[in-house]
Amino acid sequence: MAKPLSEDLRTRIVRAVEDGMSRRAAAERFGISVASAVRFVKEWRQSGATKAKQQGGDQRSQRIEQHHEEIMSAIEAKPDITLVELSEMLKSKRGASFAPSSIWRFLDRHGVTFKKKRARSRAG
Repeated sequence: MAKPLSEDLRTRIVRAVEDGMSRRAAAERFGISVASAVRFVKEWRQSGATKAKQQGGDQRSQRIEQHHEEIMSAIEAKPDITLVELSEMLKSKRGASFAPSSIWRFLDRHGVTFKKKRARSRAG
C-alpha cells in the first residue's frame, strides 16, 4: 500500500488553493493528482484537518457482528456445531451469507474455541 502524502504537502496545497489558485493548477504545481488536491481541499473545508486518515484495517467485520447474539446462542445450544452449520443457520434464519472462514475469524476474535476433551485426546 502506498504511503500517504506528507501533512506539509497537504497544507501547502490547501494554502495555495485558499490563496486563489485552482485545484488543478495546485495539483500540477505540486506534482499530485487533481483528485487528491480536490480531496485535500474538501477535507480542509469540512473539518479543518490536513492530516492523512488512517489506512488499512478491518472494513467488513461489523456485518457479522450484527449477528453476535444469534451465533453465540447457537453455539450454546449445540456446542459441537460446525462452521458450515453456523453459516447455513445464518443464511436460513437471517438471510445473511457468510463463508465459514468469516465465521471462524469472528469466533477467534471473541475467544471462542472448540477444544477436544482431555479424556479423549489419547488412546488408552
